[in-house]
Amino acid sequence: MSTPYPIGTPGQPWGPAERAAWRSRQVKQRSHAEDVVARIEALRGRFDVIEYGRVAYGDEAYPLLALASPGGRRERPLLLVTGGVHGYETSGVHGALAFAEREAARFSSEADWLVVPCVSPWAYERIQRWNAEAVDPNRSFREPSPAAESAALMHLVAPWQDRFRLHIDLHETTDSDEGEFRPALAARDGKPFQPGLVPDGFYLVGDTDRPALAFQSHIIEAVARVTHIAPPDAAGRIIGEPVVAPGVILYDCRPLGLCAGLTEAPFVTTTEVYPDSPRTTPAACIEAQVAAVVAAAEYALGFTSRSAAPSRPPG
Repeated sequence: MSTPYPIGTPGQPWGPAERAAWRSRQVKQRSHAEDVVARIEALRGRFDVIEYGRVAYGDEAYPLLALASPGGRRERPLLLVTGGVHGYETSGVHGALAFAEREAARFSSEADWLVVPCVSPWAYERIQRWNAEAVDPNRSFREPSPAAESAALMHLVAPWQDRFRLHIDLHETTDSDEGEFRPALAARDGKPFQPGLVPDGFYLVGDTDRPALAFQSHIIEAVARVTHIAPPDAAGRIIGEPVVAPGVILYDCRPLGLCAGLTEAPFVTTTEVYPDSPRTTPAACIEAQVAAVVAAAEYALGFTSRSAAPSRPPG
């Protein structure tokens, strides 16, 4: 029998007191200003820096920042990269930043970029899945949104909906999903916790309405040069969903309020890196995210004859 989550009463959804108790346990462990904002500011000139909102919790306020191609033209396709929707998923944040720093210019003659490296900065600092209200931003891309972070991003992209050709949302699946975040979810919602399996390797989550399996497979082939791809379990599934192509499952993104349902882009995917595997490293996980974005952009723009492997950082 699993140990009850330390907050709340089993079988009863949380109220304000339980959410406050949960929030009091969250400790700042890293700096959004130093890790993210400073790198975004260093890209001024190469990109326009857009502050598309601010979130404030108590006496802490965070800018919500995006990088946009300067002088964007309406006739050009727009490619969207999002990271840090779940703040604890580190390689998504740093993969988005590394891509903007090293690779985005390769496509500057063909398309415009909108890169949002850290959608949920409070959670980034606390290595947490939820925002400070114990709300999951990646179940909140719907109207009205219960998460300020999600609502702000929805407002940002709304004027450009007719331009998006690609949206790639950078995530991780970690051992802490089973050890902390899914037990917390069950406790918050007053439901029993049902243990699951954490896949050992990288996989993609496509959109049921826009599966684009050749696109998904192109990304998988590129990432396999950097890190290993998650195999299906004995039932042919990854995280309970049928594997529809090697390393690929599908979710119905819009009804679930997922970030991948944010746009009408024909090419949409969510990456899932497994940073806790003994077969990889934090640096390799970031490189896997970069490789995924490069491959996604190449496919969406018809560049599939070019190498999908990203250039390596210096040093």
